[in-house]
Amino acid sequence: MFETLSKAPGDKILALMGEYAADSRPTKIDLGVGVYKDEKGVTPIMSSVRKAEQRMLSNEKTKSYLGIAGNKGFGAAVLDLVLADSVDRARVRVAQAPGGTGSLWVLMQLVNRARPGATVHVSDPTWANHNPIAIGSGLKVATYPYFDPATRAVKFDDMLAALDKLGAGDVVLLHGCCHNPTGANLSDAQWDQVAQSLARTGALPFIDLAYLGFGDGIEPDAYGTRKILASVPEALIAFSGSKNFGLYRERIGAAILVARDGEQADVTNSQLLNIIRGAYSQPPDHGAEIIRTILEDADLRAEWETELAEMRDRMIVLREKLAAAIRERSNSSDFDFVADHRGMFSLLGLPVESVDHLKAENGVYMTSDSRINIAGIPEDRVGDLADAVLAAIR
Repeated sequence: MFETLSKAPGDKILALMGEYAADSRPTKIDLGVGVYKDEKGVTPIMSSVRKAEQRMLSNEKTKSYLGIAGNKGFGAAVLDLVLADSVDRARVRVAQAPGGTGSLWVLMQLVNRARPGATVHVSDPTWANHNPIAIGSGLKVATYPYFDPATRAVKFDDMLAALDKLGAGDVVLLHGCCHNPTGANLSDAQWDQVAQSLARTGALPFIDLAYLGFGDGIEPDAYGTRKILASVPEALIAFSGSKNFGLYRERIGAAILVARDGEQADVTNSQLLNIIRGAYSQPPDHGAEIIRTILEDADLRAEWETELAEMRDRMIVLREKLAAAIRERSNSSDFDFVADHRGMFSLLGLPVESVDHLKAENGVYMTSDSRINIAGIPEDRVGDLADAVLAAIR
């Protein structure tokens, strides 16, 4: 049987990780892998997470199954965190899923059941896994304008014009905050216009909310999602707890659906749960129970929000330092956009040959499209990185 197979293409980011690990230079810098790192270059376990885990180990009574929808307390807590009072909860259903990626997958499967072969419109560019998940779910993929490589800003007029041409059979995949890979994000006023467009056209908003709290704060980062939910009759949200809770390996996410009314929500949710049952049957509990424990406890939640703010503020400072270092060395504002962007990533706009030069000559690793993980910048090496970037483009 297996002689019919050919080798699948390798994952470029995983390959980059391998190259970095094999590089013996002590001065190498890893800006490729999309995980938060602290000033020591470590992806830390948050203090609030550790306390929640200790409490769990002391209080846990069983390892029995959770049920198809997962940890119900987790689901309720995530809805409070993400939605606040933006939408009538009678229209909302939530199911725990294995990470933000798993949430995207089950919701894409749901879209294909509701509208086989529908087109999902993604930003240009978008996260590398969006297209494979959509195509693997039987959907078609198209793009809408988003990032202007010349200005390193959102091409909003072009984006809005493209969205205005869509119809009720279309799906629009939006980054709820902290756009990956560009770091360029919509303003509140622009979110208002996107919400108005979706309400006019009837296109279905599908929000990937992978970085809530990593941009400007939980409330500012949730603005776009909540505005859209308050404006449209139907929506989908894929939430991830990997970044904001530092729970990467626990693979914890939530698939959220908003329907026109409670009856439609029940019918649609039955299909969502049927998809889950036929895939991984039921989700694991560990990451979900950590998040539930934190969000339901006032002290732990306050501690988590403080830690999240420290992570967010550190990335903002690194952005400002890198932009300032390049400006000082080049007497140019060409990279000032790095300070303006938010989230873990920025797209530098370097040609592939410059990316290759940085890796070969300086041991600076980033993806081939020149996306950098801001959190991966060593705080004492900002000047070295600025020098390397400028040398690579001269």
